[in-house]
Amino acid sequence: MHYWLLESPAQYLPIGIQLIFAIGFVAVMIGVSHLLGPSRKTSDKLDNFESGIEQIGNARQPMAIKYFLVAILFVLFDVEVIFFYPYAINFKALGWDGFMAVLMFVGFFLLGFTYIIKKGALTWED
Repeated sequence: MHYWLLESPAQYLPIGIQLIFAIGFVAVMIGVSHLLGPSRKTSDKLDNFESGIEQIGNARQPMAIKYFLVAILFVLFDVEVIFFYPYAINFKALGWDGFMAVLMFVGFFLLGFTYIIKKGALTWED
């Protein structure tokens, strides 16, 4: 058993202090900008603004599901790529077993991507 894994909570004190300072810095900057920044609430500033274009119609019209599907697939495959980072850091220590596990992971990754392509999830025609 590795005894260096058994860490005491006191070893996390610098991380806690840094977190407190970061949150405090953000809170102070937001507070200072609120206090020192201009506050002119005219009718023009309170109107809804949509890229300089006048609003036409209802904003609650349905959107194509393809946009949401592509967004979900992007997040899914983006998160899968993040799992390569621990292997890249520890590839010497993991040896051939780790290499085989990464090959299996890439195989599943490509299998899922092939499935998505075959199902036509990335085609934009209606």
